[in-house]
Amino acid sequence: MKRILKIVAFVIVLLVLVAIGTVASAFVGRQPITDGFEINGIRIVKDGIVSVAVVPIGTGEVALIDAGNDKTGKPILAELARRQLGPDAVKFILLTHGHPDHTAAIKVFPNARVMALGPDVALIEGLVGAHGPLTRFMPVSPTDVKVNHAFMDGETFMLNQVPVRVFGVPGHTAGSAAYLIDGVLFIGDAADTSSDGTMKQSPWIFSDSQAQDRASLVRLDQRLLKDGSDVQAIVFAHSGALVKGLAPLNAFAQKNQ
Repeated sequence: MKRILKIVAFVIVLLVLVAIGTVASAFVGRQPITDGFEINGIRIVKDGIVSVAVVPIGTGEVALIDAGNDKTGKPILAELARRQLGPDAVKFILLTHGHPDHTAAIKVFPNARVMALGPDVALIEGLVGAHGPLTRFMPVSPTDVKVNHAFMDGETFMLNQVPVRVFGVPGHTAGSAAYLIDGVLFIGDAADTSSDGTMKQSPWIFSDSQAQDRASLVRLDQRLLKDGSDVQAIVFAHSGALVKGLAPLNAFAQKNQ
């Protein structure tokens, strides 16, 4: 009996180590997030393993791209304080997708309109669960977050006087979105950048469908090239920004067509 218990314990420990190794491997080789990276007045705030972008949209007013992993919003509030602003200055929160490490501090900013691509609204509001190999095991419960505006793919929305173009990039989640604001392309978890500056797709363990994700990124590249869009930098939610124009996305698309 003791022998059997030892074998069972060994198997459990082995499975735990494999699980930890699999999750850790998803983060290995990424270019680190640069806290305080700034381009065209848009500033990146590092919140643990994720980044949040603070976008100025008028005197004393900002929009956020995602709401971070810290429920207190401490990293975001510190950046607002640096600008001599408080939480009421946040007028819009644009979510790249509905996973909780990107939505945690929404309720810290009660005056903000929360926006996301339509297919992820129920995920953000905690009415449905995610579908990735690991994320499907996360508990599902209402988040008390209300999405005020559901974007459509291809929509252009005005953040006061600042236009934002919205692109659907499903794959990581059904409603993953990319946003183009003032030459900066925010791509969320649809892709990452490796330490050598090349672009790679989101880790399979957290994504609904890697095949769909690849197809979405190829299509995004085609759309941006066709429109002649001004893309100066690409910002990733879990890794550093690339200031190489569309070149990283072009290279990824050519490799995966």
